[in-house]
Amino acid sequence: MAKATVQVLKPQPLVTEWARNAALVVGASLFVALCARVTIPLPFTPVPLTLQNFGVLFVGLTLGSRRGFAAMALYLVEGAAGLPFFNPTGAGGMAQLLGVTGGYLLAYPFVAGLAGWLFECGKKTFARAAIAGLLADILLFAVGISWLMVFTHSLAQALRFGLFAFIFAEIIKIMSAAAIASGWQRRLKT
Repeated sequence: MAKATVQVLKPQPLVTEWARNAALVVGASLFVALCARVTIPLPFTPVPLTLQNFGVLFVGLTLGSRRGFAAMALYLVEGAAGLPFFNPTGAGGMAQLLGVTGGYLLAYPFVAGLAGWLFECGKKTFARAAIAGLLADILLFAVGISWLMVFTHSLAQALRFGLFAFIFAEIIKIMSAAAIASGWQRRLKT
């Protein structure tokens, strides 16, 4: 009589890690898409006030440089493909990606990557997260305002449209993302 052999399949560590990272990247792109739905159009500028920037900073700080960059690159691909991932006040798809706010959108992978990299390189404190968020936000606005200059042909007008009205809100977004990310890191240690 032949004995039946049962083989127990153990998850392969590399496959499990890859699947976990893929799920985090996809989930993060969906999180930023949800943040984009929280939008307040401002009558004096074509750039709306939105939670997207908070989402990008949060993703970069919590997922790190590589996964944060990948999540935001995926977000751009999803939005460019026509999924309703960008803020609802724009044209959507490639038209929005190449439109007035396209510079901000195109900077997202680099912003998340920079925030993640700066936060990874040292002790995971609130101050480090806030500095990482601030420097990443400076990159975001440098690219966004440069893109706006192409449309307005004026640095002063680009600054009026894309920076001055947003400073206070950006400070709140940076501090919130930094507080949540540093708090999350403290919880992971315990």
